[in-house]
Amino acid sequence: LPYSPLHQLLMQQFKNPIVLTSGNRSDEPQCIDNDDAHTRLCDIADYFLLHDRDIVNRQDDSVVRVAAGYPRLLRRARGYAPTPLPLPEGFGDCSPVLAMGAELKNTFCLIQHGKAILSQHMGDLEQASALEDYYKNLALYQSLFEHAPNIIAVDCHPDYLATKTGRQLASDRGLELVAVQHHHAHIVACMAEHGVPLDTPPILGIALDGLGMGDDGTFWGGEFLLADYRSYRRLARFLPVPMLGGAQAMREPWRNTYAHLSLALDRELMQKRYGDLEIMRYLEQKPLNNLGTMMDKGLNSPLASSCGRLFDAVAATIGIRRDKVNYEGQAAMELETLALPYFKAERANAYGFDWHQNNTMATLAWSPLWRSLLDDLREGVDRGVIAARFHQGLVQAIVSSAQQLCEEQSIEMVALGGGVFQNQLLLEGVHGALVSTGLRVLAPGQIPANDGDLSLGQALIAAATEMASELAGF
Repeated sequence: LPYSPLHQLLMQQFKNPIVLTSGNRSDEPQCIDNDDAHTRLCDIADYFLLHDRDIVNRQDDSVVRVAAGYPRLLRRARGYAPTPLPLPEGFGDCSPVLAMGAELKNTFCLIQHGKAILSQHMGDLEQASALEDYYKNLALYQSLFEHAPNIIAVDCHPDYLATKTGRQLASDRGLELVAVQHHHAHIVACMAEHGVPLDTPPILGIALDGLGMGDDGTFWGGEFLLADYRSYRRLARFLPVPMLGGAQAMREPWRNTYAHLSLALDRELMQKRYGDLEIMRYLEQKPLNNLGTMMDKGLNSPLASSCGRLFDAVAATIGIRRDKVNYEGQAAMELETLALPYFKAERANAYGFDWHQNNTMATLAWSPLWRSLLDDLREGVDRGVIAARFHQGLVQAIVSSAQQLCEEQSIEMVALGGGVFQNQLLLEGVHGALVSTGLRVLAPGQIPANDGDLSLGQALIAAATEMASELAGF
C-alpha cells in the first residue's frame, strides 16, 4: 500500500499493479546515488524515481511479524533505528561501550548515558559493499552521538569481519577488548529489552539459531544456558552433529540430513527398513563413502549443536530445498509454512526425543524423531502433517527440557533468543507452554531475535564485566 502522498500520485499513473523493491541487488546495500542506481540496477528496474536531494544515510525497510500476541521485529531499521533503548537498572554508571555485532544481519551498538543506541540493520558483512557501509555508519554514529568508547565488545568468533574490525580499533586506540560468546549475547539482549535489572539472579536462557562459536571450539546453536549479565553456564544442548563440508552444509540441506541420519540410525537398519524411500535413493547418489570418512576423521566436518541445521535436515528429508537454498533460513521458512495448517491438530502426534544426562550437561538427541518421521514417509503421510509433527515435537522437547532445568536450578524466569525463534509456531508453542506452568517468559520484540540483537547483548555483557572488575578492585 502507498505510505506517502508521492506513492499515491504515482499509483494514479499506472493501470496495472507494479512491484517496488528497496533498490538493491540481493545481499547488497541499497543504491543511494542516482548514477549508482542507473549503473547497478539498469537490468532490473523498468523505471527510476530520481531526486536532486542527496541521501546521506541509507536505511532498509523494517520487517515486523506478529507472534504470541505481540509485534516482533525481524529487521530493525527505518522507523525504529536509531531510537535509543533505556539500559536496565544498575547500568546507569557504566563506561561507554562500542559493540561490533556479528557477521550476518549485522548491527552495532553504542551505550552511554544510560542508553543503548542500536544501529539500523546493516546486512551481511561478507558482502564488500555491506562492509563498506558498516565502516561508514560506524564513523557517522560516533560523530552524531559524540561517542568515545572505553571498551570494544566483539563476538568470540575470530574470523568475523566485525570481530577483526573491533580488534583493530581496540589495538589502534589502546582500548579494552571484550570477546563475548554468541548465545550469551542473544540471551542478554532479550533480558535487556525487558528491563531485567543488573543484579538479577541467573535465569534460564534458551538460544536456538544456525550457529555461533562456542567456548569449547565447536559451533553451538541449540543451547540452554544458566545466564546473567556477566556470565553463563551451559546446562543442556542439542546433540552436536557434523556439518559435512563446513559452510557448504549451510547451503546444501541434504548434507545435514545424511549427518543426522548417520548418528540417529544404524546404517543397516536404514537400508533394510527405509531403503526404498525417495530420500534414501537420493542420498545413495551422493559420495557417501567420502562423507563417512569425513565424519569419522573429523575432516571439514565441524560439530554443531545447531537447531537451524536440524530444520534443514528435516526439510530436505521431506523434499523441501533438498539440493540447495538461495538464502539463509529458506528451508526452515518453507517447512514452517507447510506445517501451519496442521500444527494444532498434530499436538498428540508430536515426534519424540531422547534426554541424556551426565554430571555436567544434558543432551537432547533425535533418534525417536527420525524413526517416526521416516515411518510416516513410508506410510505416505502428507508432508504438511509431517512438518507439523516435527514442530510439535521440537516444542515439546524444548518445553520439557526447560521445565526440568528450571526445577533443578530453582529458576522462575526464562529468556528466548536466536533466529530460530522467528518461527511463529515454535515461539508461540514454547512461550505459551512455559507461561502456563507459571514461569515468566521473555521473548524479543523491539529488537530482532536473530543476529541483529547481538551487538546489544555484547555491549551490556562488556559493561557488566567491566563494572564487576572495578567493584572487585575497589
